[in-house]
Amino acid sequence: MSLFLEFHLIQNFAPSNLNRDDTGAPKDAVFGGYRRARVSSQCFKRATRLTIEFPAQHQGIRTKKLLELLRTQLRDQHGRQADDVDSRIETALSAAGLKLKDDGKTEYLLFLGQQEIDGFAELIHAHWDALAAPAGSEKKSKKDAKASAPAELVKQARQIMNGGKALDVALFGRMLADMPEVNQDAACQVAHAISTHRVEREFDYFTAVDDKGGADEAGAGMIGQVEFNSATFYRYAVVDPVKLESNLQGDRELTLAGLRALTLAIARAIPTGKQNTFAAHNPPSFIGVVLRHASPLNLANAFEKPVYARNGEALTGPSVSALAAYDGQLAAVYGDERDQWAYVDLSGAWPQAKGEVKPTLTALADWVVEQVRRELEQ
Repeated sequence: MSLFLEFHLIQNFAPSNLNRDDTGAPKDAVFGGYRRARVSSQCFKRATRLTIEFPAQHQGIRTKKLLELLRTQLRDQHGRQADDVDSRIETALSAAGLKLKDDGKTEYLLFLGQQEIDGFAELIHAHWDALAAPAGSEKKSKKDAKASAPAELVKQARQIMNGGKALDVALFGRMLADMPEVNQDAACQVAHAISTHRVEREFDYFTAVDDKGGADEAGAGMIGQVEFNSATFYRYAVVDPVKLESNLQGDRELTLAGLRALTLAIARAIPTGKQNTFAAHNPPSFIGVVLRHASPLNLANAFEKPVYARNGEALTGPSVSALAAYDGQLAAVYGDERDQWAYVDLSGAWPQAKGEVKPTLTALADWVVEQVRRELEQ
């Protein structure tokens, strides 16, 4: 069964610098021959997975500090403390194939479910004595640490790394270079957000006053500049619900709850870059959701020709109109008669006959759950 749940959003941000490049400037890209504002997919994915909509018990953790997490959990939840606690943890992690550097951090960022971390803590607690270093022994090499782990512990350690039903791990996937067998292919693909129109970078030259400056200190205590832009973005993401259910170990109710959470989160997600300076907390004006049955359709080419503000008109309305028109053209060729839209539209520019209008974000999320459940049960 082919089924794709797509999200199409039009979101206008006030002057801001939501996602910076290596020079501190807002990220951008040339698209359709014109420079556009850009926010990376990684930036929006992080903003999405950290919203309050994602259930904490099914949230993953991306970190190099697994040793520190386990040390704290063993002490607080299991009452385990010892001089060689780090050695015991390292031996258990080595049994699963995870390596630690000399500073105690993993060699790269891990993306683990909380259930997986809990599983390691419980495993170390259960095999506490077997993991103890013999009295007077020197620090073990990584190879020796793995070899010294009991066979039963090695078997259990490898079973822990199953994704832990973490919703964000199941949606966005993970790759562990040392353990390709526990990699997880993403069920959700997210495009870089791009502006529907041409943009130019602007600079804010600022000064700061020294509150304790003397009468002879008339100048600024500090000067500087920050780059920013203001843009109307097109955002796109697509989920394979069948793949998501597979990543969540066949848990249908968690899959549906996850799609509901994603619908709410993707609309509320706003990057944190330079928000103390700009406070650009601008939610989307248009949120369209479509269930497609033939193939996913990214509608970014609706803006290959940039949208322009004419005669005092805002950019948002023409952007939504262009999106609807391009979907009509593309769906006529590549769509499926079973495809269906639902939307929340504050711009008033989306054709009313094109899908079901929903009065609230919650109603839109409920529609997603109802439709996907029906499709999965067929």
